[in-house]
Amino acid sequence: MSLALNIATVFGVGRLRPAPGTWGSLAAMPAFWALDVTGGALLAALTTLAVIPLGIWAVREAAAGAPDPDRSEYVIDEVAGMWIALLPVSFAAAAAGVDATALYPGWIAAFLGFRLFDIWKPGPIGRADRMKTPLGVMLDDVLAGVAAAVVTLALAALSHIFLM
Repeated sequence: MSLALNIATVFGVGRLRPAPGTWGSLAAMPAFWALDVTGGALLAALTTLAVIPLGIWAVREAAAGAPDPDRSEYVIDEVAGMWIALLPVSFAAAAAGVDATALYPGWIAAFLGFRLFDIWKPGPIGRADRMKTPLGVMLDDVLAGVAAAVVTLALAALSHIFLM
């Protein structure tokens, strides 16, 4: 398998069935935790920014010549989106001086929110998905990650208002 295909499938995770996108999202979580533990929120954010162009390249190379590059086994986009959804948890943990796993409700909210927006694809998320380009493959999940991050922040705010 080529390097691009390995990256696009997240080293074979995208070949798991059923629901390869869910498997890709789940695989993204321990990787994000490792980044957070190793270098904190800043490393997690910088690596998240780096995986987006890497994913565009990997999908472009792996799908070369295909009429639609959005193959179900390409889950590098789920990694990027899931990491974006988790960034508020990482930054909140850093601000509170706790390990990010202490904010486990945020991890759950980010995962569920990301999967919801990635499957539902409302508004601009759906428009990006319909681009049928390597950029579109990544962009719909980036936007789903942003939407999930906003939901995660909103749920955290609500929990602090009502539970504190």
